[in-house]
Amino acid sequence: MFKKKRRWHCLPGQEPTELDKKVMYWENKGKEVPTRDMVRTPEQIEGIRIAGKLNSQCLDAVAEAIHPGMNTQEIDDICMKFCEDHGCHPSCLNYEGYPKSVCTSINEVVCHGIPKEEDVLQEGDIVNVDMTLDYNGYYGDASRMFIIGGKTTPEKEQLVRVTKECLEIGAEAAKPYCFVGDIGHAIQKHAEKYHYGVVRDLCGHGVGLQMHEEPDILHYGHRGTGMLLVPGMTFTIEPMINMGTWKVFIDEDDPYGWEVISGDELPSAQWEHTFLMTEHGVEVLSE
Repeated sequence: MFKKKRRWHCLPGQEPTELDKKVMYWENKGKEVPTRDMVRTPEQIEGIRIAGKLNSQCLDAVAEAIHPGMNTQEIDDICMKFCEDHGCHPSCLNYEGYPKSVCTSINEVVCHGIPKEEDVLQEGDIVNVDMTLDYNGYYGDASRMFIIGGKTTPEKEQLVRVTKECLEIGAEAAKPYCFVGDIGHAIQKHAEKYHYGVVRDLCGHGVGLQMHEEPDILHYGHRGTGMLLVPGMTFTIEPMINMGTWKVFIDEDDPYGWEVISGDELPSAQWEHTFLMTEHGVEVLSE
């Protein structure tokens, strides 16, 4: 008979710390726990914090420039220039064939919208700009929603607002020694009050030393399920909320196979932050 492989290991030659004891308590109860290398060192946290700040500043540059009549390639140009000026690398560029430095997802595009000169922003459009960059081997990741021209339909305005509330509620549910399912449960409960669909095919994730790491952060689910979250972990929460169905499909007209569309082609919204789990809750590293 094979023993269950343990994920958590105490440091050799040292007495178990309080962190060790808490993690092993839940592991012994059969819960999924992180590996020790998912807990960042102080040096790594500082590097991720710097990358996250730069990532936020890149999105600030987009916020200052975005306007009706602008095409999404111009957004990509802003992000590319920011990276060049600050010694960063746009992590999306050439990632598994993705052709641009940022994702620009308009209206019914859920995520991974590819910047194009022919995609011109119109007053009343809602657009998600999702940026990830790495600086000296550390990663920041965040996305924001923009209402083009500052005014849209009441239905779209509510969707954007409620999606941001979902992010905030998910962050409030993220406590030290909670579980990923606690976050998803809180988000799903709030979104479904408005009869919105919570996208299930895509999720948040660990981030910091790579663009995508463990654990997957689902935006739906049940309390007490998924991986245990402990101080020192860094991850994104990035709910994708559809006005209608939670289902999605890949745009057949996208030659790269990246653009994800809501199943009924109703509008979709997303907000994303990078977080550090602390002893007292989460700290925002990129927004």
